[in-house]
Amino acid sequence: MAASTHTVTNQVPPLVGYDVFAGDRALTEAVERHLDPGVLDEAREELGELGRSAGSAQAQEWGARANGSPPVLRTHDRYGNRVDEVDFHPSWHRLLGHAVSAGLTDAWGRPGGHVRRAAGFLVWTQAEAGHGCPLSMTHAAVPALRTDPALAAEWEPLLTSHVYEQGLRPAAQKAGALFGMGMTEKQGGTDVRSNTTRAEPLAGDGEYLLTGHKWFCSAPMSDGFLVLAQAPGGLSCFLVPRVLPDGARNVFAIQRLKDKLGNRSNASGEVEFDGTWARRVGDEGHGVRTIIDMVAATRLDCVVGSAALMRQAVAQAVHHSAHRSVSGGPLIEKPLMRNVLADLALESEAATTLALRLAAAYDADTDEERAFLRIAVPAAKYWVTKRCSAVVGEALECLGGNGYVEESGMPRLLREAPLNSIWEGSGNVQALDVLRALRREPRALDAFLREVGKARGADHRLDAAIRDMLTELADLGGAEAGARRLAERMALVLQGSLLLRWAPPEVADAFCASRLGGDRGAVFGTLPHSLDLASVVERARVREG
Repeated sequence: MAASTHTVTNQVPPLVGYDVFAGDRALTEAVERHLDPGVLDEAREELGELGRSAGSAQAQEWGARANGSPPVLRTHDRYGNRVDEVDFHPSWHRLLGHAVSAGLTDAWGRPGGHVRRAAGFLVWTQAEAGHGCPLSMTHAAVPALRTDPALAAEWEPLLTSHVYEQGLRPAAQKAGALFGMGMTEKQGGTDVRSNTTRAEPLAGDGEYLLTGHKWFCSAPMSDGFLVLAQAPGGLSCFLVPRVLPDGARNVFAIQRLKDKLGNRSNASGEVEFDGTWARRVGDEGHGVRTIIDMVAATRLDCVVGSAALMRQAVAQAVHHSAHRSVSGGPLIEKPLMRNVLADLALESEAATTLALRLAAAYDADTDEERAFLRIAVPAAKYWVTKRCSAVVGEALECLGGNGYVEESGMPRLLREAPLNSIWEGSGNVQALDVLRALRREPRALDAFLREVGKARGADHRLDAAIRDMLTELADLGGAEAGARRLAERMALVLQGSLLLRWAPPEVADAFCASRLGGDRGAVFGTLPHSLDLASVVERARVREG
């Protein structure tokens, strides 16, 4: 074949060797907005290092290798002894080790910890989203453990450590530990009150033996787990260590690993307990109350994780369009493509801005902010995670056939995109949780309305959307069938309020026109042409070099 037919022209260079943090205007501005000046310089330095690592060729290779070599379950050793270990590709351990050393399990005890961690999580998981699961579970276990001061004193220093130690050993012999979670069972799924796993009390205070199964156990290679089981006093929360203090393996039979659509680098398993030793966390019969703070924290990570996927997809789409020539000029300058990119950029920036606002509420930790989170977290989890698949799918199409091949990385993003909408309660669960908070916790609604009201009067479309929302809120008697509609409206009003206060005028104007004013079609790329779309796209473009 003639060599001339293989001359390569008009192909886009890979987006590599850049700072994922510094190249994201929406994220850097959010960090500056929400962190106190006293910790801002330190946070910028940390996030800059993480951003440069995430955008490096090395980290991108780690992500591809970890995703391409899923974990393998070893139930027995060569002699027939039960070991129940999960083997990972070395790249997985490199990703996880870098994340732990960067403090992505350490938020609860340092100034601005939640904003710093959320920003870091958003940056680093763009290299590979799968290892975000053990990071999230470990981070989120802390508030549940704090219901028992003795357990918190034993485990919290290990969970918030910046040292990653792989391998199963007694926790006291490790400098850092990871946690997983097991709530759902085959017969109940989200309905955890139907769990059948039994917890039989032992003579030791707070000690039990568990018998039962978990249909989904997150991060089964971890050092410890928070699980729900039925004790004599009702559904309760328990800490299950993988290795007992004397070095013996606890009974923790991993029956199989899930073969998942995406999230391929991460292990999710089905496990059996048969006389498994556990410590009770919180009071008997208060299992859901004890573990609910862990669930809320992991739901926020679902929002942050979806924002990360959207940001990476949009960055790739804008980068491709900036370097690809069509009909005599850059694709990014073509009016129709510019409309699509601007529409995607709006969704990404709104997700990032909302995610960091929620993280800042965790840092503030006031009664007002806790009440705000009670509604804002499930509403954000409902809406942002659902928008993720649509954004990633459209961004993939911006690359055309080049985006449909594995080497582009876009198929991996697309397979990952539905995950956060399903984990920690799917869409209906989140919408009903919003409804439950509205009915039972009037302070939560007051806090939410005060938050969105901070931008009232700034844009007539937001004001109209708030009025419509208040009309719906006035009658919640038969609202279950409309709970999704209400959760969507509340999330959009909140995003619009935040963007009007903090985003550039062209971004806020385009968001309010399309998301609140209804001036758009049913798919991306149908924004009004009179908007300043070029500025919106340029803001989303990665600053390279």
